[in-house]
Amino acid sequence: MTVHVSRLSNGLTVASDRMDSVETVSVGVYVDVGTRHESAETNGVAHILEHMAFKGTTTRNARDIAEQIEAVGGQMNAHTGREQTAYYVKVLKDDLALGVELIADILQNSIFDPEELERERGVILQELGQVEDTPDDVIFDRFGEVAYPGQAVGRPVLGKADIIASLPRQALVDFRDASYAAPRMVLCAAGRLDHDRLLELAAARFAGLAPASRAGVAAANWQGGEYREDDDLEQVHLTLGFPGVSYADPDFWSANVLATVLGGGMSSRLFQEIRERRGLCYAISCWSSSLVDGGHFGIYTGTGADSVAELVPVLAEELRRIAGESPPAAEMTRARAQIRAGLLMGLESTSARMDALGSQILTYGRPLPTEEILARIDAGSADHVAATGRRLFGGAPVLAAIGPLARLETLARIRERLAACAAGRGSGVPGG
Repeated sequence: MTVHVSRLSNGLTVASDRMDSVETVSVGVYVDVGTRHESAETNGVAHILEHMAFKGTTTRNARDIAEQIEAVGGQMNAHTGREQTAYYVKVLKDDLALGVELIADILQNSIFDPEELERERGVILQELGQVEDTPDDVIFDRFGEVAYPGQAVGRPVLGKADIIASLPRQALVDFRDASYAAPRMVLCAAGRLDHDRLLELAAARFAGLAPASRAGVAAANWQGGEYREDDDLEQVHLTLGFPGVSYADPDFWSANVLATVLGGGMSSRLFQEIRERRGLCYAISCWSSSLVDGGHFGIYTGTGADSVAELVPVLAEELRRIAGESPPAAEMTRARAQIRAGLLMGLESTSARMDALGSQILTYGRPLPTEEILARIDAGSADHVAATGRRLFGGAPVLAAIGPLARLETLARIRERLAACAAGRGSGVPGG
């Protein structure tokens, strides 16, 4: 067994996945906090905090941090999500101690220098401006705001410009102190390393973490509805989505197979029917996205102002068809192979294995063996996938669209087209 998990006395989980065939180590800290833990007044604070962690500590300035990791040829980065935030480095195996030290320093000793904060506001506002200028990015933020109105889980991860421009330094301090506690954090590593050595480094560098968290979170409450922004663009950017499944839902893996059959690649139904056969779009994709207490199932496409009139009925018909007829064996085999290949190819990467380890422990409380995941992928039958489609597509839809919308039919009409999908409300098949 290559995966080992331990826990420090303060509650910090330490996990490692040994890979003897590589010369590198990816090590990171995964925190069980993200956008959905913010208040309306501080939307974006988790993302700003992630940026500011690299801008100086009590012992290093921003340039020191960058120079020390690059002096050993390493890489350092972070990302913020709706439910988790991660900070990580990739280094040669002999530089593990430095990697752990740097992460520990930026997480516990960042000073949030006021001058650095003002500069970084400008950087984040530029990042937000790029998203706002890119309809196929911003459409997903509008989708979330409609699906979860007035809720933190539906607010944009990057935050709102007016909040970013004025958020006080103390808000970052308060958010870190309330959220970045040892029981909500996992120090995880994958690569050429020894677990006992990682445990020693963790005990030395993370002993000062708070033993309890004060952060809370409200339950996700999907509403359904629509967002329309009629704009003089070349294309209509459109997202259609439905209430999805949580990580723990029995239909979790069947929903992922369903997404792959529908829009997971060039051989998928939506790509073949809407792009290849009818030429109605350049890009179309489908995905299943989960939360600890919910999720969504979505389809995105970009299409012409005239083509949207034909595309939406065809899309609705494909959803009705897969919900009403179990996918044939060839489609199921192909979809499972895509998911399996993505999982197994990731096992060759220290970064992917580190990411899986940290995310799984925060989500499930334990690392999931590869064999268990593969068995779950294969467990759901074609009938189960169709029943999952009936369950999902029978829920309240969310339509978000930006562009020339004169020929985009109403949400009420789309609901009528999807009515047949509500014939069944769940698969009742366990363990899929």
